Amino acid sequence: MEIAPKFTSIDWFSLKLDEGKEAHWQKAVDVLKDRLYSRYIEPVDILLSAEEALQPQNRKFGFTILAIDLLLMETLQAFKEGLPTTKGRSKGVFLRFLEQSPHFSPHFSNEAEREDFYHAFRCGILHQAEIQSSALVWSIGDLYERADGIEIINRNAVHRSLKADLDDYLRYLRDPKSSEGRMKFKEKMNAIASREKY
Repeated sequence: MEIAPKFTSIDWFSLKLDEGKEAHWQKAVDVLKDRLYSRYIEPVDILLSAEEALQPQNRKFGFTILAIDLLLMETLQAFKEGLPTTKGRSKGVFLRFLEQSPHFSPHFSNEAEREDFYHAFRCGILHQAEIQSSALVWSIGDLYERADGIEIINRNAVHRSLKADLDDYLRYLRDPKSSEGRMKFKEKMNAIASREKY
């Protein structure tokens, strides 16, 4: 089975990561980039591009864009932590992403804000196909605004920030000095490749 475009689980296990072969580590990071970009980033980029010429009030893909990006937030944090699965841990993983990401943490400065976002947006959109609050999904302005009892999330800013976070992580993994992060990434990808082996 493919774990990334044109790259199978057999290909993954043939990489000599335990032997410290740097070219193989760089290939492993390429595989992660291909996997996450092809499944998450590129589809959202296409949706955003399709609406770019429209007036903000005529843009309709906000919920789909957020659903994809919210999935990627949890996935990305699972890679950072080396978690084979987030089953039974989704909430904690998602909250740690909001807390630790330099692109998101300024908008979620305390636990209550992170929990509210998790319940209203992550759980609301992914489980109920709606936001579980009176918040508005928009495509202009700051990433997340709260004023006068109104909450507004800018799905475009969310995607830009998430892409920046992913690109930061990929750069980190390319550095041979990031041995702890590389081991966690390898644990997560080994679990994926093992599940998709046959």
